[in-house]
Amino acid sequence: MTKDEYLKEIERVVENGKFRADWGSLSAHETPKWFKNAKFGIFIHYGIYSVPGYGNEWYSRNMYNRESREFKHHVETYGTQDKFGYKDFIPMFKAEKFDAHKWIETFKKAGAKYVVPVMEHHDGFAMYDTEFNRWNAANMGPKKNIVGELREECERQGLTFCGSSHRAEHYFFMNLGREFDSDVNDEKYSDFYGPAVLCPEWQNEQFTASTENPDSKGASKEWLDDWIVRTAEIIDRYQPSMLYFDWWIQNISFKPYLKKLAAYYYNRAAEWGKEVTICYKHNAFPPDVATFDMERGALSEISPRYWQTDTAIGNRSWGYIKDNEYKSGYKLVCDLIDAVSKNGNFLLNLGPKPDGSFTEEDERALSEMGQWLSTNGEGIYETSYWRQYKEGDSVIASGTFADAGEVQYTASDFRFTYKGGYVYAYWMRPAVQDAKIKAFRTEPMRGLLVDEVTLLSTGEKLSFERNEEEMIIKASETFKSDMPICFKIKLM
Repeated sequence: MTKDEYLKEIERVVENGKFRADWGSLSAHETPKWFKNAKFGIFIHYGIYSVPGYGNEWYSRNMYNRESREFKHHVETYGTQDKFGYKDFIPMFKAEKFDAHKWIETFKKAGAKYVVPVMEHHDGFAMYDTEFNRWNAANMGPKKNIVGELREECERQGLTFCGSSHRAEHYFFMNLGREFDSDVNDEKYSDFYGPAVLCPEWQNEQFTASTENPDSKGASKEWLDDWIVRTAEIIDRYQPSMLYFDWWIQNISFKPYLKKLAAYYYNRAAEWGKEVTICYKHNAFPPDVATFDMERGALSEISPRYWQTDTAIGNRSWGYIKDNEYKSGYKLVCDLIDAVSKNGNFLLNLGPKPDGSFTEEDERALSEMGQWLSTNGEGIYETSYWRQYKEGDSVIASGTFADAGEVQYTASDFRFTYKGGYVYAYWMRPAVQDAKIKAFRTEPMRGLLVDEVTLLSTGEKLSFERNEEEMIIKASETFKSDMPICFKIKLM
């Protein structure tokens, strides 16, 4: 279909489906059961930005920012931006070691239940085969439909395929290249670099005007029509079970398009007989229309609505860089537990090398997650929150971009989940000593009765006693662990 034909098809599906393009109709959407049960997914940032492997995944923007270290690095390493622009990395992006089967097998062994590749990042290069963007991995660079192969492997190996589109930000993302002699100004590449709108209020690194003030100047109608068509093509061609968007869709210019896009997606999913959801940041959608996502952060309490946090194994970049700093397996497991205890999912990102292989640090983290979940996952998957999510002195920082430091958990710290008559009490910093849980103290009028306590990872029955201050689980040598351990508490 042409773009005009696609726009008409979108209108037809929205007009004739259960869901209409208004928040009242879309509020009937329900978070899928598969998503609530899955708890743990893998996010993938892989693209042209992996080739320079410097700074972070915003290299495509920062190499044109004359105030950045990426600009200086680029000139010193590759030459000036009029002679070697971002497009010139494409032939260097070969993905010669990319193996979709191995990737999905690795994620499955790590205990992940769903996979979310970034189908197009802010840089405008599509990692999937598409009719509407000639700048894609199937046509050039790797000459492989990276996303398509991952989707096929997800189906073969039983993981749920999802997708992420960051296309919205490309409207302005390369605009700093307009300020000097660079290839962004060459009309031959305008369909790659995008409008690169040069607007004074968008010049600073954090885009405070367009992020914090959604009423600031937004995208053009031409761009928005193109955006919804490209997104609809992703929906129809790849049928993701979850569609993830980055931040700029909250801009006021996107609002009518978000309503129409959500209605189109949810109606298409009804035709397929699939449960789907959209993950969004900030206030792009009302909370009952889609699923809230918090980037690199956590909530302070149990959320009444299901949510997701996404973070990366690497602290400095979502994509591959040569000097990244990596989180420990212990921290990642603790963050997973914390999110699940607050009625949420944990989406963990890795950034493959440009050749398609994983870093040793990524592989180690995934292996540690998988080993831990193989014996402790019963209290994670298919669980819900309990009456309280935590006990103990330590508090995880709430809000976005607060995930870099490790929480100093002590022997007082527990996180709780619930399933089928059992409370799963995760001891965040175990020790070979009695475990004391105040939440299970005796309360004669409350009727919280405990039948038995076992160590989830081994099935060992544990001795315990209760008084008016706490439940005391007697020390065992099996408590010795560098990772959290779980007490499976059977209720009477």
